[in-house]
Amino acid sequence: MNLFLFRIILHKSDLKPYAQYKNKGFQVFYQKKIRKKHRTLLKVPQATFLSSLSFYFCSIVERFMKQIGQEHFYNIGVSYKKADAEMRGKFSVSKKNQTALLSAAKEKGVTSIFIISTCNRTEIFGFASRPCLLIELLCAFSEGNAAEFNTICNIHKDQDAISHLFRIGTGLESQILGDYEIVGQLRHSLKLSKKLKTTNAYIERLVNSVLQASKRVKNETKLSSGTTSVSYAAVQYIIENLPDYNSKNILVFGLGKMGKHTCKNLAEYTRNKQVCLVNRTEEKAIQFVKEHASIRKSTIENLNSEVANADVLIVSTGADKPTITKAHLSQQKKILILDLSMPENVAKEVTDYAGVSLVNVDELSKITDKTLAVREQEIPFAEAIIETHKTEFNEWLNIRRFTPAIAALKESLESIKKDEINFQKKKIINFDESQAEILTTRFIQKITTQFVKHLKDEETSVSESIEVIQKVFQS
Repeated sequence: MNLFLFRIILHKSDLKPYAQYKNKGFQVFYQKKIRKKHRTLLKVPQATFLSSLSFYFCSIVERFMKQIGQEHFYNIGVSYKKADAEMRGKFSVSKKNQTALLSAAKEKGVTSIFIISTCNRTEIFGFASRPCLLIELLCAFSEGNAAEFNTICNIHKDQDAISHLFRIGTGLESQILGDYEIVGQLRHSLKLSKKLKTTNAYIERLVNSVLQASKRVKNETKLSSGTTSVSYAAVQYIIENLPDYNSKNILVFGLGKMGKHTCKNLAEYTRNKQVCLVNRTEEKAIQFVKEHASIRKSTIENLNSEVANADVLIVSTGADKPTITKAHLSQQKKILILDLSMPENVAKEVTDYAGVSLVNVDELSKITDKTLAVREQEIPFAEAIIETHKTEFNEWLNIRRFTPAIAALKESLESIKKDEINFQKKKIINFDESQAEILTTRFIQKITTQFVKHLKDEETSVSESIEVIQKVFQS
């Protein structure tokens, strides 16, 4: 079998873990130390195609690094910042596929992972030795591929990934600044991951910290002041572009979160009494119109006739493929179509008809008003709140990271204490065991405190510290 050599740059602390796997299917070669780092060469089988080679190599390194405990917290994804609506649609992951993705991740050994997929972004957060495994999962359960992802992606690691999640969860990364619809998605994502057992204490603590920060930002700042969201922007677009909008026939197709908000905004900001709702699951529509008497319900069987009667069609379905095509429309009739879905649920070919105007979420998100100017002034206050919660999370993380080393030290000291007290009890008449217990416990506490200060040094390796403890107390 032909072999390729891949060069990996490693910190000196990684050499020993590598050494123990040298004879377990990996061929590892060390070169001389260069500025506290070592060059290491890893041999892996040659692949026929470059893309296959890339993923094969990633999987090899993934398994190898996991064995030696070199995992990191990664975020990979696409968002409106680099990808247009069409491209985001390719990387959108349906609810069904989200479940399948998390299950597949478990089979690949990724035990801690969750995914967010909205109209503005698809993001995966999880632990891996390399981000390519997460990218591979995303491409497997969406319509996108690795080459496309590479041109529009964002990849964050450890603290950068943590910061990114905080900004997403507090509305700072929303396409419309301060839009908090992402919070519901975040809660749903965590719930799904917990159900499928693809979370750990780190992720649960982090997401809960983000949700706490989000709540404070919403309550203590004006970042979400006024009403500005995609569903609100859709209604504003209708108001601004249709002078007689109150007399137009408006059809809302789809009763997901976006559809509900759109119907509510139509009822609140217009006097239009000719709003019709169609949803595939009729029971949900029946329940909704009971609470919103100004909205009329129709059935999915009547969709074609309702579209033919509509002046405005708002599509907010959650389908993977277009639910509105040229077949639903007339060449002669003028109609405004607002597609709030992701991936887009209105076929682009509908614009072949001269009377059809099609607007997607990216165009709607450009709509601004004075509330956005107020929100922008609140960004520094929101960021200050984020920093507070990030600091608290990192303090918890440090304590958690130090725990194995602290436990190892305490266990060793307690063993010495026990042996010494037993020895002195036999040697000294009327030995005061209670006083010895108090004295030695205080000594152990002081030593442990100093040891924690040592661990908090950024240059200190927890694994190296444990190794030192073992050597000292076993000799």
